[in-house]
Amino acid sequence: MDKYRHHLTVTRELLLQEISYLDDDVFNRISEPNAWSIAQISQHLLKTETLFRKAILHGLKQNNVSQTERKPIEIVSDLSVKYQAPAIAEPDTGPFQVSQIISLLHNARQKFMAVLDQIEDVSKMKALAVSHPRFGDLPLDQWIELLYLHEQRHIEQIKERKARD
Repeated sequence: MDKYRHHLTVTRELLLQEISYLDDDVFNRISEPNAWSIAQISQHLLKTETLFRKAILHGLKQNNVSQTERKPIEIVSDLSVKYQAPAIAEPDTGPFQVSQIISLLHNARQKFMAVLDQIEDVSKMKALAVSHPRFGDLPLDQWIELLYLHEQRHIEQIKERKARD
């Protein structure tokens, strides 16, 4: 679990470095049609983290051991591969305040880490799986890994948006 905690912490620090010093106008600016603002990307990450926490809690509660294969989740790091976010994870239109989103991200991460703190038998994380909209049945440990890989993907998008503006 320590490996996951480290990646989650480092990735979140990188996200906060990218958004903390933005003013609300830049944060909410939509620079091209059908694109999300940096604020919307941030809120999408917030929604995703909440959904992933709930999925992991569901998997732990169900406690159904499965022979699910490891999935190639690293594909989410490839920005050339486009994804449509599930409706439940799509951001609101905003506007958002940087300080508000940072506070919500902090609270969501605390709740996520609290779930990890509850896990007594780490081996269960590889044995239990929950259905993911893109990857199908996904072992719980891969949900954790996917969370920080997904966040890293969007950090790169935020950097691209900032470079264009």
